[in-house]
Amino acid sequence: MPAKEGKMPDSESVGLSAERLARIEHHLTERYIQPARLPGAHVLVMRKGETVYECVLGLADRERNTPLVRDSIHRIASMTKPITSAALLMLVEEGRVALGDPIHEFIPSWRELGVFVSGVPGAFQTRPPDTPMRVIDLLRHTAGLTYGLPTRTNVDVAYRELGIIDHLKIISDPTAAQISLEEMIDRLATVPLDFSPGEAFNYSVATDVVGYLVGKISGDPFETFLDKRVFQPLGMVDTGFHVPGAKASRLTAAYAVGADGAVVLQDDPLKSPYLQPPHFVSGGGGLVSTAADYMKFCKMLLSGGKAHDGARLLGPKTIELMALNHLPGGRELMEVSRTPYPATGNFGLGFGLGVACTIDVARTEVAGSPGSYFWAGSAGPTFWCDPREDLAVVFMTQLAPFGYYPIARELRTLVYAAIEEPNR
Repeated sequence: MPAKEGKMPDSESVGLSAERLARIEHHLTERYIQPARLPGAHVLVMRKGETVYECVLGLADRERNTPLVRDSIHRIASMTKPITSAALLMLVEEGRVALGDPIHEFIPSWRELGVFVSGVPGAFQTRPPDTPMRVIDLLRHTAGLTYGLPTRTNVDVAYRELGIIDHLKIISDPTAAQISLEEMIDRLATVPLDFSPGEAFNYSVATDVVGYLVGKISGDPFETFLDKRVFQPLGMVDTGFHVPGAKASRLTAAYAVGADGAVVLQDDPLKSPYLQPPHFVSGGGGLVSTAADYMKFCKMLLSGGKAHDGARLLGPKTIELMALNHLPGGRELMEVSRTPYPATGNFGLGFGLGVACTIDVARTEVAGSPGSYFWAGSAGPTFWCDPREDLAVVFMTQLAPFGYYPIARELRTLVYAAIEEPNR
């Protein structure tokens, strides 16, 4: 059933068909909730600054038959990345860092990083990079870093052997040793780059490094900066790097699709590592949040950087810059990506400063607008913002891996089909 609390504005008043928006609940229920393909689903649709549609379906915890509710807390995984990227852009606006600054100005131990030529961990042969790694390379994932997943090169092997990506195991193996963010930076200084910065796109630990830069440049711990400068001004009261005890009952269970296609419990909310502050504060994927909180972040972006009380986090021109395609030569993601990921697996997409963006709607083969931008998390959630239509959609669920089902594409189709009065 669509969630109701207070009086929600009429969707027709902002040019969206209520009858067609109702298809979302029907589709998700019939296709995913009733057949138990998804544990639960929460959808919010906002247009022209008004949240006009919401549905909350299914369960937060199958094992205990706990229903999903409006303020259930989800692991948003890589939907952390746009927030971290926006935080660094706030420092760019203050003149404390520039997109073109070499990274070794902030991380001196990276000055001599070479590019992999051959060899194995401990005996790498490298060459100097064609260009130095810059701040913009971290934001657009062209830095020459990797995630080590899948293992494609010996650089990936080194990431695994040095524990550089151990923080990614927090759900699947809560007992895994966790290095700190600072230790990851130190260990990365000992591994060559996968390619010369600016040469290609490779989804990577780059946004974790962005979080490190936010802390180093601002003088505040990264998590403190986010709380003071982003979450508090936006009223994102349920967003952070762990779930405090008073809110623990609202943490959802996390699930994954097993080898046989069955949905299996991945993280029990009563035993979850997210109930304690993390050793590794991950700007690339460590946040928990609610659908309502994340929509507040989206509303800030679509309103040109303003919080609900009029305070400004970012300027509108910076948000425009964030959503442009910054890939080398203006090429598409599919042309320059070293490792395909479900969220980047369509033609017609580019990548900006922490978000993917639509540059050719026809090539995506899904309704939308040029200049819309989005991202998703491995735990299942996704969002997108469409400045042309003054539209934002947030979808929360807890099923890994993202992209196992084509829900993001289906939601786009359902939402855009509900537009009766396009913005021109």
